[in-house]
Amino acid sequence: MKLKSGLALLLLLVFSAAAYAQESAAESVDKLKMQLLDVQGQEEALRARLQDLNEAVKPENIERSLAGVGSTRPEELREARRRQLTIERDGVQEQLNTLESGKQRLETALRNAEILAYQQSARPTQMLSVSSPRRYQLLMLGGGGLAALALGGGALFYRRKINHR
Repeated sequence: MKLKSGLALLLLLVFSAAAYAQESAAESVDKLKMQLLDVQGQEEALRARLQDLNEAVKPENIERSLAGVGSTRPEELREARRRQLTIERDGVQEQLNTLESGKQRLETALRNAEILAYQQSARPTQMLSVSSPRRYQLLMLGGGGLAALALGGGALFYRRKINHR
């Protein structure tokens, strides 16, 4: 009796884990796509800021930005402004490089997750249950229950046959 219930529990766990893995692979694809869209938005914002900084660091634009500021040493002001813009530009460029490498890792993870989700969806047992994961679970549980009953019935039949000899 313990063997039958243990076997039934094992079958239940195996089939429910397979259904959960299918759902989690599809969910991970969706999450990775959302993360990739977020990274692309950040990348666009950083590229726009980098373009603005590249334009602002030009000597004529530095002159124009300091036109209303009076000083006895305008060269020092221009040099300080140029250094400030250059440091900011280099920081934005570094952020962009970091974001680019993160984007590449996300794209690789997304490709792998899509492959895994496709492989899981192409399994023959999945084709029985196209409509919903819940029906798939019920179908697998029912099949596992029938298998457990068949094993239990076979064991009882075998015992009776041995006892009658």
